[in-house]
Amino acid sequence: MSLVIYFFIGIIATFFGAIPLGTVNISVINTTIKQNMSTAMKIAFAAGFAEIILSFYALHCSMAVTGFITQNDWLQITLAFLVLGIGAFMLLKKQKEASSETKKKLFDSKYLNGFVLGLINPPVLLYWIFVIEFLNRNNYSLTMEASLSLVFLFFLGVYLGKVLTLYLYSKSSMFIKKKFANISKIVNKVTGGLLVVIAIVQFIRLFV
Repeated sequence: MSLVIYFFIGIIATFFGAIPLGTVNISVINTTIKQNMSTAMKIAFAAGFAEIILSFYALHCSMAVTGFITQNDWLQITLAFLVLGIGAFMLLKKQKEASSETKKKLFDSKYLNGFVLGLINPPVLLYWIFVIEFLNRNNYSLTMEASLSLVFLFFLGVYLGKVLTLYLYSKSSMFIKKKFANISKIVNKVTGGLLVVIAIVQFIRLFV
């Protein structure tokens, strides 16, 4: 029975960690509204695997990761500028159809999109470091030396928690899509604005 607790810990911890609006959530919302829910869930399924990798990495070397990220502001600054650039591009670009097959194919890989956005996410990595240290301090031992079944159940919970949260985001976006006509015309502006806000918040955390 104690092993099952780690399964639910994985689900609950991931669920609350994935609720705050981030690049993956925005991508799921954007894809659901502009395309459909099944396409958006491809992003969610891939992001679930990225979440496992981040939580595994945090479990394997939490102290080393914390030191590297906190001591190398350039990494956080680079990622913040990247998000800011993408957001600004989406805000300023005109609404138009892709004119070439190459461009269309480039953005068709939703699995790759979800995996990359989920993996390149230092705040999520820091969140998992905090979660694992919190568990270990409160008699829920979670280390690389734990039993294989315990670790497997925990990571299974992590995956399901991530997919469940993104599914709820996608489901909510479908509801909005049905209620408001022509909403896809403003999706790029809203998405770009949210990305710019996320980047600005990151800059404030780094310099203020």
